[in-house]
Amino acid sequence: MLRAGLIAFAAAVALAGVILILRGLPGPGVYALATGAVIVLGTAFERWRYRPEESSPGEGWQPTGERFADPETGKTVEVFYHASSGERRYVSDPQSPRALRRNPTPSTPSK
Repeated sequence: MLRAGLIAFAAAVALAGVILILRGLPGPGVYALATGAVIVLGTAFERWRYRPEESSPGEGWQPTGERFADPETGKTVEVFYHASSGERRYVSDPQSPRALRRNPTPSTPSK
């Protein structure tokens, strides 16, 4: 909801910029158009860049101990850090309590 509102606001600012340019006010028009475009592109980039991965990141990655619930998927996400590059990765944790509640493993009866 917030994301859609932000994109709508940015589109309105960009449209106002186009109108200002067409009315002969290029200075403020270009500024408004550029501001709206940066907000739209930044919002789109954020969605693509910070999505959680489904598998473990591999060798050289260390867990930071940070875990949180992804608001879009409801999955628990664990944060990993690569010391040599400084990169962080967000990995969905299939063993999280929420994931186990959705896909419970059938228990075997004890004898």
